Amino acid sequence: MSGTDKSKAGLSLGGPIVILVEPQLGENIGMAARAMGNFALSALRIVNPRDGWPNIAAQRAAAGADHILEKVELFDTVEQAVADLDLLFATTARPHDQAKPVVGPEAAASEIAGHVATGGKAGILFGRERWGLTNEEVGLSNRIITFPVNPGFASLNLAQAVLLVGYEWFKRATSGELPHAMPERSERASQHQMQAFFDNLIRELDKVEFLRPAEKRDTMLVNLRNIFTRMEPTKQDMHTLHGVVMAIAEGRKGPAKGGVLDGEQATRLRALLAEHGQGGVPDSGSTVRGLARLLRRNPTDAERLLWQALTRDRRFAGGFKRQTPVGRHIPDFVSFPHRIAIELVNPGEGEAIAADRASRRAWLEARDYRVLEIRAADVERDLEAELVRLQAMVEQ
Repeated sequence: MSGTDKSKAGLSLGGPIVILVEPQLGENIGMAARAMGNFALSALRIVNPRDGWPNIAAQRAAAGADHILEKVELFDTVEQAVADLDLLFATTARPHDQAKPVVGPEAAASEIAGHVATGGKAGILFGRERWGLTNEEVGLSNRIITFPVNPGFASLNLAQAVLLVGYEWFKRATSGELPHAMPERSERASQHQMQAFFDNLIRELDKVEFLRPAEKRDTMLVNLRNIFTRMEPTKQDMHTLHGVVMAIAEGRKGPAKGGVLDGEQATRLRALLAEHGQGGVPDSGSTVRGLARLLRRNPTDAERLLWQALTRDRRFAGGFKRQTPVGRHIPDFVSFPHRIAIELVNPGEGEAIAADRASRRAWLEARDYRVLEIRAADVERDLEAELVRLQAMVEQ
């Protein structure tokens, strides 16, 4: 499994010495070293490796455990390799009919940890890939380690055996502490917050008559509440869920799906645009861009009527675009071939909107655009008269 965090320092724990007896393949030595590195075992001894030492195949298979391979100790015989140890385990899957304790890796790890803590020196023998350890080599050990595996298929490769023992020892040495846990991003939501969210949810569900039939309403509410209480949500979770519910509610009944704004809504949006954007086109993630997008997706009645006329009337031949940026400004309609911008004036507009429009007009006219201001009320009252005015400008 990948995922080594290079920013964290590795642990240095005084553990047992791993002894590989006559390993045949460099790849197996490298993978065994990798398994040792996973569990902070650093002392590796090798008895008479078949392909010699150093071994490039071992380095490739070690996957970064070079610090272990660089300090390998080589020996000609097992007796030499274990001479300075006072507690020796031999790993084997086969019974050797020797009168000595047989333990699992967990019990071995516990004994090794206690032995090392009192200044002792422990080691673990791992045998050859093909036939393991001889009776004589097992006879040198104080204990036998075997693994609880399928008796009909008990053979483990060298790295697997090292990994199982290393895992149990490291777990014992570190009290099983995991390297990371789920981050606590926010405090747990209070009952008050949960209730506020639930009240909001029920209110919206009642609007769409979800809680039916009436005789099942109480049961449905209990089931819904249990869904959220089982989650043990945080304060941030509650903020997010509130936002989800409101977005669904406002999207359903509001104009965010391409509906039609009334004059008052359009005026409020334009005022916000004027105050926040000063007529500019901001980056795509900004508040102003969102407001401009909302206006573009939700025309007023007057804007919709005028747009339909501009796209269908042969006098204008579809030459206008709606809510399209011209430099850093967004006029209501623009014709690039004719260099004409149309600005709709909604009733009740304040000074901020008027100042914004004046600034936009000055900017456009400085670049040879002609600007036609049309009152929304005039479009709704006499659209044809306004189209005639526009036609005269187009034909100039």
